[in-house]
Amino acid sequence: MAHPRAGTPALPEDLIDVAAVERAYYDKKPDPDNPLQQVVFGTSGHRGSSLDTAFNEDHILATTQAIVEYRTSAGITGPLFIGFDTHVLSIPAWRSALEVLVANEVDVYIAENEKFTPTPAVSFAILRFNRATPGLLADGIVVTPSHNPPRDGGFKYNPPSGGPADTSITTVVAERANELLRNKLDGVKRIPFERARHSEFIHEYPFTATYVDHLHEVVDMTAIRDAGIRIGADPLGGASVGYWAEIGFRYNLANLTVVNPTVDPTFRFMTLDTDGKIRMDCSSPNAMASLIASRDSYDIATGNDTDSDRHGIVTTDAGLMNPNHYLAVAIDYLFTHRPGWAADAAVGKTLVSSSLIDRVVAGIGRPLVEVPVGFKWFVDGLLNGTVAFGGEESAGASFLTFDGAPWSTDKDGIIMALLASEILAKTGKTPSQRYRELADEYGESAYARIDAPASREQKAALAKLSAGQVTATELAGEPITAILTEAPGNGAPIGGLKVTTDNAWFAARPSGTEDVYKIYAESFRGADHLATVQQQAQELVDSVLA
Repeated sequence: MAHPRAGTPALPEDLIDVAAVERAYYDKKPDPDNPLQQVVFGTSGHRGSSLDTAFNEDHILATTQAIVEYRTSAGITGPLFIGFDTHVLSIPAWRSALEVLVANEVDVYIAENEKFTPTPAVSFAILRFNRATPGLLADGIVVTPSHNPPRDGGFKYNPPSGGPADTSITTVVAERANELLRNKLDGVKRIPFERARHSEFIHEYPFTATYVDHLHEVVDMTAIRDAGIRIGADPLGGASVGYWAEIGFRYNLANLTVVNPTVDPTFRFMTLDTDGKIRMDCSSPNAMASLIASRDSYDIATGNDTDSDRHGIVTTDAGLMNPNHYLAVAIDYLFTHRPGWAADAAVGKTLVSSSLIDRVVAGIGRPLVEVPVGFKWFVDGLLNGTVAFGGEESAGASFLTFDGAPWSTDKDGIIMALLASEILAKTGKTPSQRYRELADEYGESAYARIDAPASREQKAALAKLSAGQVTATELAGEPITAILTEAPGNGAPIGGLKVTTDNAWFAARPSGTEDVYKIYAESFRGADHLATVQQQAQELVDSVLA
């Protein structure tokens, strides 16, 4: 049920007290025996609010020390690239991290003039450095909670592969960080920020220029310029704000407008998300209501979340595109307009993304790699070129350069936004018009995600299910064709369950932060059939958990 004010402008009572959030970062001390106050790495790092004692100075000091110890054990001797987004907690956490990194004599590359830095720019910088200096590996940290509300902070680690760290790394880091918390930070090396900031170990790096100057290697910027595409790029108050202005200048895109260049840690310019919270989710029609309302001013309008690893595509004919629809269009276009890609390079998708993607991939004759939720599963494939495109249903994706080299092994919302303009420039069709053609060819689906209540014990049981525990043979009137607890693309546990039929599927996964499990479902037989799938999915999962 949507909040009554969803999609309407934020009011003063919706805004955070910036000073209180920052003060709590320093004042509140986590209880290392409370699971809600420990360091926990989800699919994109450790996240939480200082007000809940879930993201505080002690967390960041301990986590940074744990990262230093991990990189030492892994033989990572190059510099560490670090960036931060526009959330109020990002700068304090960035400062805390520098205090520890420099005390441990790690060479740290920060943005010139301490500018905000998108996630893809950090990933790109890591890969570029490692290609240029074989034998001296760099890694990185991005201080961001992504699209989370303004009260939250986030901290994620990217190893030398450039993408999100996998669980073999994050488990080690989290365990050591929590050990340091239990030991009252005994073992954490730290020096005062001013000394750290002006030490010999801090180096300024041109993140913006380096990333922007090479965009022509991955997107046809000349085609966009020559077609005169009217672009409205909305950073949603995030780290891409300076990047979009620089892109327009560097590539002479006279019709590119930075829709809202305002940066304000309260994000007072946002419209409320579906649940009534301020959330910079560029895939949410409610959070994107302002840009959608102005879509007639542009040929293509785009949004990015605060660290710019996600994209939202708005067209004049359809408004905000469903992320699954745009992924399918992007895949269809890229694999027919990138002759430099290897003929056997695959498409990567998460198992909760639309089956329309499966049908499109089969239609263009490419292999499909279906993996669990989390972009980390695409990193190795993007790095070695065996996966040319990796995408998630939550509007995150990246792809190779024109010559088949890795660009970013983390999600890149900027190139996905620019790709929409390339598609229009090269085909004369908006991505939403092309989606209509794909739907006519492969079928139109109804797709949704809902939550169902579950205790902590039930969530743990769901995460460890085996296919043999499911005895059902039918789903919503169709025979079940597969029951999966491991991803078919790489055999990794999916942390839940996926059940498929010829025309529908559902997947159930426990939430990492709430007492619910998430049910993703899709049907190619319409909304009523989808509702039946959702109902029977919940009944099936509940019966197994019981």
